[in-house]
Amino acid sequence: MKKIALALIAALLIPAAAFAANKEIKIGVTPFPHKDIMLVVKDLLAKQGYDLKIVEFTDYVTPNTALAEKALDANFFQHVPYLENTNKEKGYTLKWVSKVHIEPLGFYSKKIKKVSELKDGAHIAIPNDATNCARALRLLEKGGLIQVKKGELVTAKDITKNPKNLKISELDAAQLPRTLQDVDAAVINTNFAVEANLIPAKDALFIEGKDSPYANVIAVRDADKNSPAVKALVKASNSKEVKDYINKTLVPKGIVPAF
Repeated sequence: MKKIALALIAALLIPAAAFAANKEIKIGVTPFPHKDIMLVVKDLLAKQGYDLKIVEFTDYVTPNTALAEKALDANFFQHVPYLENTNKEKGYTLKWVSKVHIEPLGFYSKKIKKVSELKDGAHIAIPNDATNCARALRLLEKGGLIQVKKGELVTAKDITKNPKNLKISELDAAQLPRTLQDVDAAVINTNFAVEANLIPAKDALFIEGKDSPYANVIAVRDADKNSPAVKALVKASNSKEVKDYINKTLVPKGIVPAF
């Protein structure tokens, strides 16, 4: 009888554990606006029986490592070029499954109010990760401050014309808002700008257009891209409810939907 009872308990526990594993989705995010958007998604998934666990990160490296090492089921913090470059550098096989929003990169300053006031030899800080560095240089080029040679992952060494002799420093993206007291200007990602109480539409001296190719995406491991849980996550992330939330709450802060 004891053996039968143990067998019955085991039989009951195995399906329950499998069900719990299948119905829980653990996603890594950076705080703003990724966490805010995922809170909307969490409510939508709950109606389908999924429990979305949101794990916060404050850097751009750890979320992909955690996903590759199966500590997460998905992440949401990066754009496509960054993901592709990380796969190339780390040998990961992560795939993006859904474009959600665009965070325009902006040019900010606490020392000048317009670009024409930028002095010769001014110090400009930009992100140091490969894709955002290149993106920042293209923004400076679009703003008429420099010219950069053709190519995707350009760096400060690829500047071909620098009429104002700008000194450009590459720093960790999350630290850039803090440098505004020490440098003349900085190119900052929208999520970090907003966390520092900067309003992109108002405070950026110039900013990427809405046609930016750098859409923020949900990424998963290649083996999981067609799983029911991932499909449910994608559907919720590209829902009318999420688009309405972005348009109503985030567009005034410079963030636009990418679907």
